[in-house]
Amino acid sequence: MSTQGARRPERTVLQGRLVRLEPLDPARHAAELYETTHTQEREITWRYLSDGPFESAADFRANLEKKASSEDPLYFAIVDRATGKAAGYAAYMRIDVRNGVMEVGSILFVPAFRRTAGATEAMYLMARHAFEDLGYRRYEWKCNALHEGSRRAALRLGFAFEGVFRQHMIVKGRNRDTAWFAMLDGEWPDRKANFERWLDPGNFDRDGRQKTPLRR
Repeated sequence: MSTQGARRPERTVLQGRLVRLEPLDPARHAAELYETTHTQEREITWRYLSDGPFESAADFRANLEKKASSEDPLYFAIVDRATGKAAGYAAYMRIDVRNGVMEVGSILFVPAFRRTAGATEAMYLMARHAFEDLGYRRYEWKCNALHEGSRRAALRLGFAFEGVFRQHMIVKGRNRDTAWFAMLDGEWPDRKANFERWLDPGNFDRDGRQKTPLRR
């Protein structure tokens, strides 16, 4: 299969109904992200990420400066359009243009944003951009095999489980077995239709509860 259409992702803006993804900018996003990710829940928030929590706002901003200047991973802030505030970040990473493969990862959601329609829309926007605008043929999701929440999220979003790489990494001084998931370009039309049905405002009642689940 030709991958001549695959392109390297660039810093751009992805607009959704609920969220906007924009290039990570410490000057705009660091203060509010630090405040909302370093509450009493900070150990839970950062448990399965490769860094954090941070000792101070200055340390966090310095870390975001490195992230913002990186090309791979390429980070996007997730902005809640209802509040105008950053609700997290995510990155395209392990970008392999030649083979048309890349991963979505380093996903951080502030506690109040988890399990929201906006969080799902953010993942939809990144997948759509990868397949439709950038021409990728394989889109990956990897997580600590112990992270049941991330494993459930991958399946719910339409990624297929492909196995566990044992003793794959050492993260924060501990072994990490890595669960691998992926979505292929040929699967995307069906996954896209599921996303768009789920994200339709008519799929939610007056209290914001879903009528039909994303994964059926």
